Order: sequence, then structure tokens, then C-alpha cells
Amino acid sequence: MQDQKCSVDLYVDFLIASQKQYSGVELSRVSPKPMAHDAVSRWLSTEKLTPGTLWEYSQQLVESTKGYLIIDDTVLDKPYARNMALTKKQYSGKHHKVVQGIDIVNHLWSDGEKYVPVDFRVYDPDCDGKTKNDHAREMIHTAEKRGFKPLYVLMDAWYTCVDNLKAIARKSWQWIGALKCNRLVSLVQGTYIPVAGLDWTAKPVHKVWLKAYGFVLVSKIVATNGDITYIATNDLSLTDYETLKNHNAYRWNIETFHRAIKQCCGIERCYSVKERSQRNHILCAFLAFIKLEWQRIKTGLSWYQQKWSIVRSAVTAFLT
Repeated sequence: MQDQKCSVDLYVDFLIASQKQYSGVELSRVSPKPMAHDAVSRWLSTEKLTPGTLWEYSQQLVESTKGYLIIDDTVLDKPYARNMALTKKQYSGKHHKVVQGIDIVNHLWSDGEKYVPVDFRVYDPDCDGKTKNDHAREMIHTAEKRGFKPLYVLMDAWYTCVDNLKAIARKSWQWIGALKCNRLVSLVQGTYIPVAGLDWTAKPVHKVWLKAYGFVLVSKIVATNGDITYIATNDLSLTDYETLKNHNAYRWNIETFHRAIKQCCGIERCYSVKERSQRNHILCAFLAFIKLEWQRIKTGLSWYQQKWSIVRSAVTAFLT
């Protein structure tokens, strides 16, 4: 039996179709053409896919002069990995503690209806010496080169460091981002207080000087469970509290994306210890999500419904 070389299209379709098992062995078992599992492992470890490949697939779904660009990262759980490349101990927002995993910094475009990942970076400071914010700024520069002119760039508190905010402002873009409660702001020149120390009983939106940056509008959002979030924007015309709050709400679209790519595309389920295999698997998971999103836009079927529809006929046949 001659090995049939694996391909991007075959691997991406396998990630979509498989419900639980995402190994090369499983792909070799279900492949329509005879293929040894070693062929899958060999392809994963030698193919050189890059984040630029993602843009080739996703650009047809975006309207670069509309919508929001959203920046955030997510940790791929690898609790049992010991010698797996790219894994390290890092904080997970999902588990609210330090876990073993691979961190990915993502750039999502959304107009409120579509969820389109346009760029990503694997966080690997031991190899490239870059922080998550370095990766964020790289993707911001890349987005500008690709013609993006978003309505707002949305971020959580991790990515609202001064360097990131200035990088966005230099492109004449507007941003909305969360601030930690101890970020220093000034109502009176030369006097700084934590943003949490502003008088929020007086008005819901304050114009302040953000230390080391410049004038911004800040607001306080209290969730139904009592959690407090402080948000800021460089759009000084955005003085209406509800409008500011509604724009900021779109930031949660990236959390929906993170959940879907883990549950529907097997992005956490690569078992290889090799770095190149991990990177290629991650990229293919992004391409699988693009394919699911394309179908969702055309048919209205959710990502989860599409996954289940693949096995529904098999379940019916079994029950019959």
C-alpha cells in the first residue's frame, strides 16, 4: 500500500468532521484514499504553513473599512504535556489559574454578525523573545497594510498598555479598551489618581488625561453579578454611556470565537511533541473555523449544528 500524501484540504475537512479523535492514526483510518498514519505525521512536521495563509482564506469574508478589530489571547489546554513544544505554565482566564498550555494571540474581525479570524501569533518568548503585546502591535501594523480601517479596535486590560494605544492612535484609528482599576488618570494637571477613585456618582463618563498617553473618556460598567469593568476610549465624541457600553460589548465576540474553535475544530487536540506539527495543526484549525463560518453565513446553521449534521445520518442508520 502506497502512502497517500496528506494535504491542507484533507486535514481541515478532517478537523471539521471528526467529533473527538483528531490524531493522524484516526485520519488514516477514515481517509477515502489509503494513507498510513506516518504520512499524516510526516506532513504535519514538514509542511510550512504560516499565519499569512489564514488571511488568504479569511479576506473574502471581511469588509476592511467596517466593523471591529478585536485583540485577545487564549490558552490551549495541554495538562498532560511534558516535552511538547510551545507549552509552558501560564495563566488561563478559563480556569482562573496557571495551567500548562500553548498561548495564542488572536486578531478577530467582526461586524457584529460575522466572526472572522484574520491573524494570530503563537506566544513563544523562549524562541523569539516577544511579549504578547509585541505580537499585538505586529498584527495591528499588518492589519493597516492589508487596508483595514476599523470602526474601533477593541481590547481587554492586558492589551491597553501605552505602547499599544499609541500604535493604534498613530494610524488615526479609534480604540475602546478595558483598564485595570489602578491605571492612573488626571482631572487636574499634575495630580493623578487611580481610575477607580473617580467620582462615579457624579456622571457615568469622565474626560481625563491617561498617564503617559493623553486625553481619553473613561466609564465604569457594573455587571449584573457585581463585577466592575473600567473602559476607556480615545474617541472623545463618544460621550453617551450606553453607546460606549454597546460598542465595548462587541469585544466578547472573540470569546465566542475562542470557545467555538476549541469545541468544533479540535485546536487543542494535536498530540505531536514537535513544534512545526503544533503550528501547522493550529493553522489548520483556524482554516476549519473559516470554513464553518462561511457555511454559517450562507445557510444560517450554527457551527455546532454543522458538526452534528455530519454524524446525524450515521446515528439514524444505527438506530434503524
